Amino acid sequence: MNVMRERRLRGAIPTQREVAKAVGVKESAVSKWERGIAKPRADKLPKLAELYGCTIEELLADSYDDSSGNQ
Repeated sequence: MNVMRERRLRGAIPTQREVAKAVGVKESAVSKWERGIAKPRADKLPKLAELYGCTIEELLADSYDDSSGNQ
């Protein structure tokens, strides 16, 4: 999941606190998403994608392209 990458690339919502407020979750939830400990609920994905100006698919994509299939 690319929550941190998208947040940093897009710069539209620069802090975890602002993301949390906009999406309606605790700041700790955003931190867990970014560290790969947890994933956002499906109902949060459209708002996250809107905030970052990306698609849900981009948000869910692997953080790197690994053509060998190993992740």
